Amino acid sequence: MADETGRPAETPDGGHTVQPEPARTGPAGEVYDWYTRGMALLGHGNANAAVQLLAHAVAAEPASPSVREALGRAQFTAGQYLAARETFAWIVDRHPTDDYAQFGLGLSARKIGDLRAAVEHLALAVAMRPDIRHYGVALRGARAALARA
Repeated sequence: MADETGRPAETPDGGHTVQPEPARTGPAGEVYDWYTRGMALLGHGNANAAVQLLAHAVAAEPASPSVREALGRAQFTAGQYLAARETFAWIVDRHPTDDYAQFGLGLSARKIGDLRAAVEHLALAVAMRPDIRHYGVALRGARAALARA
């Protein structure tokens, strides 16, 4: 508190009031720290913790496709397929030639039962990167599931 001169006001015990520090709203560190720790958690099989950390990174750097990709991977691994689909769709909307985002979007769509979208996005990923074998495997699986549906 300050008096009319702008100096700190005294408290009844003769001390000065101390302004509290602003509360931290996220984990310790900076965005790069959150990203690297989130990726380490994901690599060690702790996808849910990775989602929490990477969500803070995305909130701090919402325009970063690489941070969003990491979040999408963690969401998918954690079984949060709707969230992963939204995350990968955000990337594809802004970077339609990102083969991995197309792949992630296709896998997420398949997991939630949207087989037509799965085939579409997986086919785009394969067309962009025919050299990546697991893209083709995923596409064939999605096409087979669609044919059975």
